[in-house]
Amino acid sequence: MTEDPPQTAVKAGPSAPTHRRLSLKRGRAYGWVLGPVLLLAFWSLGASLGWIDSRILPAPWVAVTTGVRLIAEGRLLPNALVSAQRAGTGLCCGILAGLGLALYSGLTRTGGYLIDGLVQIKRSIPIFALMPFFMLWFGIGETMKATVIAVAVFYPVYIHTHNALRSIDLRYVELAETLRLSYAQFLRHIVLPGALPGFLLGLRFAIVGAWLSVIVVEQTNATRGIGYMVNLAINYAQTDVMLVGLVLYAALGVASDCSVRLLQGRLLSWQRTLAG
Repeated sequence: MTEDPPQTAVKAGPSAPTHRRLSLKRGRAYGWVLGPVLLLAFWSLGASLGWIDSRILPAPWVAVTTGVRLIAEGRLLPNALVSAQRAGTGLCCGILAGLGLALYSGLTRTGGYLIDGLVQIKRSIPIFALMPFFMLWFGIGETMKATVIAVAVFYPVYIHTHNALRSIDLRYVELAETLRLSYAQFLRHIVLPGALPGFLLGLRFAIVGAWLSVIVVEQTNATRGIGYMVNLAINYAQTDVMLVGLVLYAALGVASDCSVRLLQGRLLSWQRTLAG
């Protein structure tokens, strides 16, 4: 009987390195609400245990009860509608002006020389520092309020769109020239996809600027609007009404931003980013 050959130990080589994904994990659709929910939980806990003085900051549920009371009295919804109308008017005017001038300045040398320098100089001046001049030029009525909101909206739309236009890769422009695309085709296939991410980012900042401007202008000779309601509550130390106004501004701002983010997700579905 022959003996079996001796078993030779097989030395295991170094294990292959595991592949590590550097991108973020797939996010959840409503994961962004975790922070606000935790803040609301701590706020409610502090109010329940008496850590937060109700005269300084009312409990979260006070905003709900006071809001229901203001709706029943017919004070909340009309004022909210007026504020939304003011924000919408200024937003539309500011977006049209910012987008139009950004295209002219970003796609032509003449526009860049004439417009971009003025915008960059004006950008260092706070918009609210110009309110006395706006009052002098346009009065203290709705025209002044719409102008302040439109100017506040104009700058983020212009700056981000202009930056996106000037950041378009020159290779795409050379490709368009090689393919002999018409100027309309160049705008459609090169300029529009290149400028769209910057424009949408500027639009998100513009919406925040619009609501901030509404808060300010409605405290200047206004007889309607959320800001007027809050300003009146300040005079009478009604912290519950002030809290309702704060929550309402936050809700309108978040709803507007979510709308833009939804639009951004649809229009930029072709774009692959770290956020997935």
